[in-house]
Amino acid sequence: MTHRDRLHLWGLLGPVTLFLGVFFLIPLLTIALYSILTPGLYGGVEWAFYHWNYGRIFGWADGIDEVFEPVYLQILARSLGLALTTVLLCLAICYPVAFWVAWLPQRWRMLFLFLIALPFFASLIVRLYAWLLILKPSGLLNTVLLATGLISEPLDLLYTPSAVVLGMVYIFLPFMFLPLFAAIDTLDAALIEASADLGAKPWQTFLKVIFPMTLPGVVAGSVIVFIPAVGNFIVPDILGGAKGLMTGNLIEQQFLSSRNWPFGSALAMVVMAVVLGALTIFATRAKKAGGAA
Repeated sequence: MTHRDRLHLWGLLGPVTLFLGVFFLIPLLTIALYSILTPGLYGGVEWAFYHWNYGRIFGWADGIDEVFEPVYLQILARSLGLALTTVLLCLAICYPVAFWVAWLPQRWRMLFLFLIALPFFASLIVRLYAWLLILKPSGLLNTVLLATGLISEPLDLLYTPSAVVLGMVYIFLPFMFLPLFAAIDTLDAALIEASADLGAKPWQTFLKVIFPMTLPGVVAGSVIVFIPAVGNFIVPDILGGAKGLMTGNLIEQQFLSSRNWPFGSALAMVVMAVVLGALTIFATRAKKAGGAA
């Protein structure tokens, strides 16, 4: 590589590297530093080492200034469970739909792709409040069910974990659909025909040919949905209430309401570590499964 090529490469990578350094690495290092500092009396931090922030989460709190509360780990486990449920439901809905759209004529395909992206033209808050009006006891869904005689009293749908999952599935469906569609659109139909000609049953063709070839789209969509779902706080705040509290809401409360920045930073670092660990395991197993297939 010549000196001119190096300068050209630095000219291309320099702005992106500077942007990531200023707006990603520096805030991340700040959060990591705050997580081991002493909480200030009226917010902020005091510049003294304080490992009890993590002890309050994992159980080595001193019992005087900080007390171990298992509820934080329970909320983290709930967040992971709701995020995983969201991923599975999005995948179950989008996988067959992506196949159907990918095999449509070109003009109809572009129409349905536009419809998939259409929710982005409206505010997220407005769309979530629309779901609130649908799910509340006097909302549209309960009104229809009562009018048809399917139920005798309104269902308790709002402010439940199910409402949180429903809201997150609604929000993240396009993020799952687009990677799946990109993978399925490049699927070689000749390989499917060859599998059928060689006597493979439909389920064997799916497991041995179709799924391994679309696995990159499955992995990409799952990661894109899982990461924001774990830390989501808007959907639980509007549709979940106290029963649907997730780590995003907990961290928000520590920074804004309680003004305990070090403990909020510790929670954020724990969530980040757990998510990175889960994604590493998932990516490793997916790679092995794809290689074996």
